[in-house]
Amino acid sequence: MRCTNRIALGLSILTFCFAIAGCGNTASEGTTSTVSNPKSTGKGYSMPFDADMNVSSYNINSELHDSTLAESFAMDLCVIDGNITDSLDESADLSDATSAALFNVNNKEAVFAQNVYGKVYPASLTKVMTALVALKYGTTDQILTASSNVKITESGAQLAGIKEGDQMTLDQALHILLMYSANDAAIMIAEGVGGSVDGFSQMMNNEAKALGATNTNFVNANGLSDDEHYTTAYDLYLIFNEAIKYDLFNEIISQPTYTTVYTDKDGKEKNITVNSTNGFLSGSYPAPESVNVIGGKTGTTAAAGHCLVLLSRNPSGNPYISIIMSSDSTENLYKDMTSLLEAIK
Repeated sequence: MRCTNRIALGLSILTFCFAIAGCGNTASEGTTSTVSNPKSTGKGYSMPFDADMNVSSYNINSELHDSTLAESFAMDLCVIDGNITDSLDESADLSDATSAALFNVNNKEAVFAQNVYGKVYPASLTKVMTALVALKYGTTDQILTASSNVKITESGAQLAGIKEGDQMTLDQALHILLMYSANDAAIMIAEGVGGSVDGFSQMMNNEAKALGATNTNFVNANGLSDDEHYTTAYDLYLIFNEAIKYDLFNEIISQPTYTTVYTDKDGKEKNITVNSTNGFLSGSYPAPESVNVIGGKTGTTAAAGHCLVLLSRNPSGNPYISIIMSSDSTENLYKDMTSLLEAIK
């Protein structure tokens, strides 16, 4: 499904294409645009619009005049205004509770969409935004020092064993973050780049708004459960689509294993080897023969269920982004993701 490429600015009415809603919604300065969740009963989400907002989501130039056209924020994005479910094989049977999507990145086309605007918990898919903000505002060779906050006691939290006083580069921490999904590495990155977890979370939220991910809110950098920490499958597409513009991000998510050396508080070397949690990279689950899975990010909590976002390429090398959220088991997660990958042509 495609969106029109330009927005006409009139004397009194501004008709614009909203990245979350699709085409045809209208709003004037100071009004509120509401986007319905396809799975909901019509309550939807309210998103304030201000033509003077200096964020790319609205991309409005106040100096434009009556006859001037402004480029649409959505012109380089896949846009969805409802479920698109006729592209999968008849044998595919995704759970109604699952949010899922498949996007043709180059063609700006949504191949499949189910419940993409439904509020979900992202679990460790949060770390895609953590990496994006770190790559944008940090430097890969900067030295990070772990505080006492890396000691996480929440049951089931994935940890790399980082201790207070340990030091490593941002590059090393990003590998551990994205491949092993280490929550202690997320804390180390957040404090090293943002000064504090709260400060970094605000940077994450600012970046989300700038990308048009207006149904997203982050309160931490690792994705551990919190009622105020949420997103949508579509917003995750916007975030992941931005992250894959960074070569280092693509390099890291494609690696099945990584070994490095960092130092403890006394300067002694510590060796660590981490393996990717991505079942397609580890060989635990086979991808369709015609699809090259480049890599992605996994996420699992009791609240979020089982989640996965992938970057893949078809036989011609064209990129696709696929997302499964809120699956009820690891087996169903990879079964459903395989169904999406089979729709790649």
